Amino acid sequence: MRIAIDAMGGDHAPKDIVEGALAAAREWNEIEVVLVGNAAEIEKYMTDKPANLTVRHTEEIIEADDEPVKAVRRKKDSSMVVAGRMVREKEADAMISAGNTGALMTTGLLVIGRIPGIERPALAPMIPTVNGNGLLALDLGANMDATAEQLSQYAVMGSVYRNKVHGIDRPRVGLLNVGTEAMKGNELTKAAYPLMEQAPIHFIGNVESRDALRADCDVLVCDGFAGNIMLKSLEGAASVFFSVLKTEFTRTWYSKLAAAILKPGILKFRKKFDYTEHGAAPLLGVQGLVLKCHGSSDANAIKNAVRQAKIALQNNLVSAISTEIQSREVRETI
Repeated sequence: MRIAIDAMGGDHAPKDIVEGALAAAREWNEIEVVLVGNAAEIEKYMTDKPANLTVRHTEEIIEADDEPVKAVRRKKDSSMVVAGRMVREKEADAMISAGNTGALMTTGLLVIGRIPGIERPALAPMIPTVNGNGLLALDLGANMDATAEQLSQYAVMGSVYRNKVHGIDRPRVGLLNVGTEAMKGNELTKAAYPLMEQAPIHFIGNVESRDALRADCDVLVCDGFAGNIMLKSLEGAASVFFSVLKTEFTRTWYSKLAAAILKPGILKFRKKFDYTEHGAAPLLGVQGLVLKCHGSSDANAIKNAVRQAKIALQNNLVSAISTEIQSREVRETI
């Protein structure tokens, strides 16, 4: 299996991207890693290059502040677009990028293309939970607006992903809402609820955002607007929590002593909620495996993203989603 990595995307590119790709190539001999980007810049951080890692030179870079659609259409020799084209033309089985999120969504749509039957792809990051298993939430930003049918498709794709990549036999799927009662919510969630009841998934009903970290479900479905607000709220709360904790533990000699005693437990807790341990967010619904890393991803996050791609490819994720969607369309026409 061949995995293309956008070496020029992300806050720490290309250094951390290259280091993560090197670590992955050394650990998994069965995969071939292709670093896509400016060869001269990549070579600066290349040490003891393994045989299963190659470089695909490109001249252009899609910057973080580039307008997504214009950038993808005009910068055809950018590292991100070339990686996407490799997936479309079967030169690579998957692509990974920590670059411009909007541009990656556009690459998925315009360069790689949607799975037949999927109206809109969805970005599905893992949200850490108290039990360590995580929560797959989609969509968290690919589409600000969605229809009830699209939410139902998100539910199916998310269920397949957790089954194929995380090995959960019967993933519990919930619908993000303001209450657990079936008739709660806005017009979108009220219309989506019965569709999700009829979908070939283990639907458990509405789930409130305050319960997201409690692992009440394995897949949480929402539109990109509400989902992104939930995600940013959780990230902000976690950041403030650790900041206040640090201030309090360094305030006095006694608190410093207490911090020294509690440090192992605090570090374990922090690691559980560290995004770098969860790899990348898949863009579900396109005709190829596309993974989006956090913009500030380090080498460890890139390596974990490669591991994630490897598992998804071994379990034929994209074809499984396509088969499930097509089977559903057949059932609805009977």
